[in-house]
Amino acid sequence: MGLRSLALVSLIGLAACGGGGSASMQLYPLQGPIAADDPTLVIEAKAKNTEGTSGPLTFRLPGKVKCEGTWSSLTPRTVSNTAGMSLTFRKTGGELGAKTETVAGVNTGEIYAVCADGTRVQGTFVIGSGTASGSGNATDTNGNVYKLLF
Repeated sequence: MGLRSLALVSLIGLAACGGGGSASMQLYPLQGPIAADDPTLVIEAKAKNTEGTSGPLTFRLPGKVKCEGTWSSLTPRTVSNTAGMSLTFRKTGGELGAKTETVAGVNTGEIYAVCADGTRVQGTFVIGSGTASGSGNATDTNGNVYKLLF
């Protein structure tokens, strides 16, 4: 196998991975028709691209109603560039580079999804910087109120 073939196989393998990470979210019905029918129900949602600041969100409401939408978080980042000449023995020739870091703190975010039956789910959450952990609240157009944890 030649060098080009090896590089192509490596790129195809990386593309298949998709990247970005995923995490599960739980929606706990607190009020409304779903909570009245089954107060112990937990709705599992899947958030993709959790290493970024937004991505797709999918879940199913009772009755196998599929919902698709987006989650988004306002996560500030700092970018610093270095360039210069150094006269030390450790870094002869100078430094050149760039670094991106997440700003520490608590950030806000939103979810919005539209379900196959026309139901719309909308909510807000807070999330720790650099983590995929948070909590919030959501409501839907059928009068349900949810606690959101992930």
